[in-house]
Formats: sequence, structure tokens, C-alpha cells
Amino acid sequence: MSWVDASIDILGRPVKWTDLIGNVFALATVAFAMRKSMWTWPVQFTGSVLLFLASISAHVTGNALKQALFAVLAVYGWWKWRQGTQEQALAVRPATGGERWRMLAALVVGTVVVTILFKAFDLSWYPGASVAVVASDAYIFVGGAVATWAQGRALVDFWVVWVLVDLVGVPVAFKSGLYVSGAVYGVFFVMVLTGFAKWLREYRAARPELVAAA
Repeated sequence: MSWVDASIDILGRPVKWTDLIGNVFALATVAFAMRKSMWTWPVQFTGSVLLFLASISAHVTGNALKQALFAVLAVYGWWKWRQGTQEQALAVRPATGGERWRMLAALVVGTVVVTILFKAFDLSWYPGASVAVVASDAYIFVGGAVATWAQGRALVDFWVVWVLVDLVGVPVAFKSGLYVSGAVYGVFFVMVLTGFAKWLREYRAARPELVAAA
């Protein structure tokens, strides 16, 4: 689709318009999430569709599948947050020990399984790509899914998972030629740390006994 491949020149680099606008929506998603706004989810859905198209065009299958999953999880997140705000403001909380172990297990096991599938069916990067390269794509896919699931459940820990994803996402995005995505991942890193601190403060403010016990 020629309109999906269309690019504009920014600082001498060709930038896909789907990558550019999709990432504007992605940044807006984080900003809305900090404020626990219901707009988080429709904005994420729209951005995911645009970034899905950009990733397919760049042949980064793992990131494309991640965006497709994000679109589905945006519907789930909207539903969960809607439930949580029926009679009061959305209550955020840290994950329990069991939830953290399940998220870690999903991240590790999921990355291994998805790496095997991506490698077996040449779904990532290019035919014959090394296991390390394919694994980075799989890790972003699985990590993004785990983070978005935790975000839907209003777990403070989802911000931490995003930090772990960003540490790999920045170099992978630049390597794939998605320069805007790479730059935005760097901005995400700062915004995610800010969001984590904000949600944690809100949780502690709602639980004064935690401050007294500290």
C-alpha cells in the first residue's frame, strides 16, 4: 500500500507518516495514563493501528504483532477501567507477590516461546536472522503485552515493565529504520519513570497507614 509507505524527510531521514503520527498517539497514551483518563484506551487503539501499519511496512513482524495485541488490550483496558470507575476514581495498587512472579514468568517463558515461533516461521526481521535479533523482537512483543495487561488492571508495576521493554525497544527501533519510534522510546523512558512515581504517590496517599508504618 503506497500510502502506508509514504514518508516525509526529517533531518535528512525518511520518516513514515504512520510511524510519526502513531508515535504522537503513543506519547499521548502515556500522558493520559498518568492522569488515569479513560481517553488512554481509544488513543492507544488508534496509535496501535498506525504503528501496526508502519511496522508491517518496515518488516518488523514482532512489533507489528505487538501493536495488534495492543489494540485488543486497549479494548480490555477500557473495559477494566470502566469497571473500576463506576462509583469512584480508579484505584491503583502495586502488584502482589504472586502477580509479580506471574508477570516475570510470562515475560521469560513468553519470550522463549515467541522467539522459537518467530524463528521457525521467519516472522521477524528477515529470513535467516540470528536468534539474538529475533529474540529482541519477541521480547518487545511479550513485554509490551505484559505491561499493557498490568496497565489494564491498574497495577503500578506496569510502568516498571515498560522500562524493561524500552531498554531493548530503543536500539531495535533505530536498527529497523523506525527513527521516530526510536526517539519516542527514549522519551517514553522519562515519561514512564515520571508516571511510576506519580501512581506510587497516589497509592501511598490513599493508604496513609503505609506512610505511618515507614
